[in-house]
Amino acid sequence: MTTLPPTILPIFAPFAILFSCSKTWTKAVLLITGAILCKGGRTVCSSLKVLGLRGEQAFENYHRVLNRAQWSSLEGAKILLLQLTKALNLTGSLVVTIDDHVERRNGKKIKAKGCYRDAVRSSRGFVVRCCGLKWVAMMIAIKLPWSNRTFALPFLTVLAPSEKANSARGKRHKTVVDWARQMCFQLRRWLPKMAIILVADGGFANAQLAWTALKLEISLISRLRLDARIFDFPEIRQGPGRPAKRGRRLLSPKRLLEFAGTPWKEAEVQWYEGRKQKVRYVTTTCLWSPVGGEPIPIRLIVMMDPAGCFESAALMSTDVNLSAVPIIEEFVKRWSIEVTFREVREHLGVETQRQWSDKAIARETPALFGLYSIIILIGLKLGKITAKESAWHSKRWLAFSDVLIAVRRLIWQEKYFLQVTENGDLEEMFSRVDADTILDQLADVV
Repeated sequence: MTTLPPTILPIFAPFAILFSCSKTWTKAVLLITGAILCKGGRTVCSSLKVLGLRGEQAFENYHRVLNRAQWSSLEGAKILLLQLTKALNLTGSLVVTIDDHVERRNGKKIKAKGCYRDAVRSSRGFVVRCCGLKWVAMMIAIKLPWSNRTFALPFLTVLAPSEKANSARGKRHKTVVDWARQMCFQLRRWLPKMAIILVADGGFANAQLAWTALKLEISLISRLRLDARIFDFPEIRQGPGRPAKRGRRLLSPKRLLEFAGTPWKEAEVQWYEGRKQKVRYVTTTCLWSPVGGEPIPIRLIVMMDPAGCFESAALMSTDVNLSAVPIIEEFVKRWSIEVTFREVREHLGVETQRQWSDKAIARETPALFGLYSIIILIGLKLGKITAKESAWHSKRWLAFSDVLIAVRRLIWQEKYFLQVTENGDLEEMFSRVDADTILDQLADVV
């Protein structure tokens, strides 16, 4: 039976307090090991098969770890967050990205599912809708020493049931923004003194979320609509009457892009894939006044590409003291969350689960998202990792798949080759090249 090597077991040790029963924790460790080693579907049965437990008669006990055992996913998210901040030495500001993800799942017994726009398959002119579960994920955005791009490491993933599902249960419906606000409160409780920058896409440019960020002293950076209502700060007047909430209306971001007299500035910023990009921008502090909402003080940045390679955009930050270039560079990090969504589908089997009970559904997908971050932590502990290259594909930087292969190699080596190496019988069985080839075949991601 395969289990985690002693070299990486300490990374999982803090999660043992989630389980009051040691037997349940042992089963959870085995399921984690199976989820790392599996290729394809991440079902409980496939995890048991890869561990050599095909003959396990009490296999239902492993299912009960997800659908019946008493443990808290929220407490696990807190432990993971504290581990990440400690391992990554995050003592300054913490950059957190947030976005929603649709997990394509169907089934009569899956109660929280809904019909949503599929962002992966849709385009601006063609909309594809799919049936599935919507998740809201928070991830730490950080550059790792082995790559030139920013990685997004998940630590908190929450299920957002559809409006139809909430109506059937008689519950008040929470939108994605409502869940984001609640997650911000939770994040601030976990990290009461750390400076936090929350980076989101235009779907989170919401007045309630902005006011929540201001209340919690979290800097919210997001895309803003080009037709947003922008106002100057009101003049201070003495005398009777209610004080004005906003001043004169300013040109919208769209009008600023069209106006010939806009005082553009140029700068070179860190762009996608670690490269430099020249941008032209204009910035100001003003009041953003959504329809029906209180005016919010923001720093507005309207940027465009002098070469016309990317579309013009408007960004906002609730921290008016941040300058334009850092805001642009922090917003660029948001794209790393989309890369993580793709990699958890390709390499960790998200969307291949077969659980249908409410408790198991609410636990397994956040656990697989968290496993992504744990594998990165193991990679940092392993130190030097070699990229898997081929004659037709050379690599300069490591990807998540390379880290996953290194972790799998370590587990398989511990199982099959460590004892043989200690006895000195390895060369009698096969050469070192043969051993590496076997490990590569066992650990490969495809």
